[in-house]
Amino acid sequence: MNTVVDFFKESYRLSPLAFWCETFETVLLVGASATLTYTVLDPATWIFVPMYLVGSALGIVSSVIRKVAMVIFLCSWFTVMNAIALAYLIINYYS
Repeated sequence: MNTVVDFFKESYRLSPLAFWCETFETVLLVGASATLTYTVLDPATWIFVPMYLVGSALGIVSSVIRKVAMVIFLCSWFTVMNAIALAYLIINYYS
C-alpha cells in the first residue's frame, strides 16, 4: 500500500498540473464509459461524447507535460474523433 501512495505522491510532485489533468481525465473517461455501457441500447451520445472529448483533451495536456509520445498521439486521435462525433451530433440536431 505504501508503494502505491508513494507512486501517487511522486506523480504529483513531478507535475501537479499533469496530475490534476490526469485525475479529471480519468473521472471523465470512466464516467463516459459507464454511461455508454448503461445506455448501449439507446446511447446517451449527448452525455458521453463531450465527456470523452474533454477527457481526451486533458490527456493531451498531461501527456505533453510528461513527454509521452505515443499517449500524445493516442489522445490526439481520440480528441479529433470525438470532436467529429460532436460536430455530427450538433449538425444532425439542427437539421
